[in-house]
Amino acid sequence: MTTTTTTATSRRRRRDTDRPDGPDILCDNLVRIFRAEGLEVVALQGLDLEVRRGELVALVGASGSGKSTLLGILSGLDTPSAGLATVAGHDLGSMAGRERLEYRRRTVGFLFQQAAANLLPYLTAAENVELPMLLGGVRRRERASRARQTLEVLGIADCADRRPGQLSGGQQQRVALGVAVANRPRVLLADEPTGELDSRSSDEVFEAIRRANTEFGTTVLVVTHDVLVSEQVARTVGIRDGRTSTEVLRRDEVGADGAVGRVAEEYAVLDRAGRLQLPKAFTTSLAMRDRVRLGLEPDHIGVWPTGRPDEDGQEQR
Repeated sequence: MTTTTTTATSRRRRRDTDRPDGPDILCDNLVRIFRAEGLEVVALQGLDLEVRRGELVALVGASGSGKSTLLGILSGLDTPSAGLATVAGHDLGSMAGRERLEYRRRTVGFLFQQAAANLLPYLTAAENVELPMLLGGVRRRERASRARQTLEVLGIADCADRRPGQLSGGQQQRVALGVAVANRPRVLLADEPTGELDSRSSDEVFEAIRRANTEFGTTVLVVTHDVLVSEQVARTVGIRDGRTSTEVLRRDEVGADGAVGRVAEEYAVLDRAGRLQLPKAFTTSLAMRDRVRLGLEPDHIGVWPTGRPDEDGQEQR
């Protein structure tokens, strides 16, 4: 019965990605297992994630939490071991080689932490941005026009005729962003795009990402450890032990004095199997380990730490 229900849910969610208003990124019970020399490492353990079209979402988590594995799958460079992963209607678990190449060329853009991974040092900024369009079969006149538009939107039109070696680190990263969005992909994946920049350059790069999101309508998923970046988006998703664990939603509210303030609320993620990751700070504070007591109240579920067993082996309360 559970298998049937899960399969039906996956089919429904797969159909949802084909709707015009469906999510651009959908992961449903996503699993990735790496095998080497007789050992198995479960990098993703039933991860769920949904990013709506046009959203700008930050993904945060400690090293080893599964962020890089997730990006590898969403970029088309890796495949899931189980579960569903779709981007802009493409099922990443069933794509063949040719479709996967076209997917990486047209549907998804990738911005690396090191700008050099996106740029060729002997080409100018404009030529670097034109290169993905050339590989995508865009006509020469349109390539030049779109490259100029892209650099202008990203605030570096004056860098068009300079090579990467003549640019600052922040300018290089913005040109790299131009390369990633040159073919106007539906989805942009950015892996620590401000990780090697100073605070001023970091702000400029993130503002360029925001403009790409609004001007080009690109859905953006940014993996970052930078608190200043993650706090600038309306939604931050936390990942822990291969699963999404928390979400922080932010909104602007007008106070009693008329001033506009930013309000942030943190939520725990409840997946379709009913699993919930309690914040480590909470469980440590209350010495919660191994098991907890649950109680169904009229309007909420209570969670309590278990007591220590008494001399008869019964739990103390």
